[in-house]
Amino acid sequence: MPNSPEYIRTSLAAAMTLKLRDGLFWRGARLYCINLLLVYDKPCAGNCAYCGLHRLRSEPEHAPHSTQKLNRPDKTFIRVDWPVFPTELVVERTAQLEEEQNLQRVCISMLTRRECVKDTVEVIDMHRQRTDIPISVLASPMITRKDDLERIKAAGADKLGVAVDAATPELFDKYRGKPRGAPHKWERYWEFFREGIEVFGRGNVGSHLIVGLGETEREMVAAIQQTKDFGGETHLFSFYPEEGSDMENVSPPPIDQYRRVQIARFLIDNELSEMSAMKFDESGRIIDFGLTAEQFNTVIEGGYPFMTSGCAGKDGKTVACNRPFGNSRPGPGTRNYPFVPSPDDISLIRLQMETGLDKPF
Repeated sequence: MPNSPEYIRTSLAAAMTLKLRDGLFWRGARLYCINLLLVYDKPCAGNCAYCGLHRLRSEPEHAPHSTQKLNRPDKTFIRVDWPVFPTELVVERTAQLEEEQNLQRVCISMLTRRECVKDTVEVIDMHRQRTDIPISVLASPMITRKDDLERIKAAGADKLGVAVDAATPELFDKYRGKPRGAPHKWERYWEFFREGIEVFGRGNVGSHLIVGLGETEREMVAAIQQTKDFGGETHLFSFYPEEGSDMENVSPPPIDQYRRVQIARFLIDNELSEMSAMKFDESGRIIDFGLTAEQFNTVIEGGYPFMTSGCAGKDGKTVACNRPFGNSRPGPGTRNYPFVPSPDDISLIRLQMETGLDKPF
């Protein structure tokens, strides 16, 4: 099996954008960030219940016997294929197509393996030899130290992602901690987040949080507010069951729940409101965002809360990592829009918030 740094995985969307795979995006969506994932002949040390790359993942019944390997290179991750290519080819295509495809960023994701740190630095170096495109790193806190972050920044990365995922320490431990025989620790993730702020600066570190792991809306808003208070921003995901994971039969969160959390995330990250101004019912559901009716309608009509949240591109403002359809299928039930929602989309979103149905028709 190929290994990094000589080889690397790309998301299916990135492979399409770099013209390494054929395909079309729904409604002409475009990808602006080339998402990369290190690859090894040994599995990630993590065993997260919801992840397609966890080391004990079972294989689908329809998979050929010859591919029934714990870390086969064609495993899906975040719902889609992540094909493997020579890293030099990916870097070459990124440099060649940067202007034509309006590429705004590259994001390199680690597994929980110690060699990922040096290999990430090498992959950054390979890009820096060919292009000055901004680079983010989604680092693993359990194998990355503060001085490693300084090396990663010195190599040329300008932003850091920390996949906290779960909103509470109890859920974090349940799905990716000691009970699962995994090394991840809640306290270390947030300590690492603060180290990232010290190295990369305020506004340059993002927490990945997944709605739908069993948290209340209040608990998720608290994690989003904590991220903001520490000097970061939240990159929000909706849980989507991964085939072969231990949570493959768990349903995504209700669409109205996700929409409310999207709005709260947008308001907090853009300093339009904060958790202390919001109100929640006895079940933890958001019932007041701390805005007037007019302000609330203006936010909804803009459509921006419902777009993918991620690292900004070259202008420092526009989201580059828009991950088209990364946590839902294309169509009316899409969770994160990779483009500004149209007036018809906004009408559908309002109906979803009223009915709680992905496709209320």
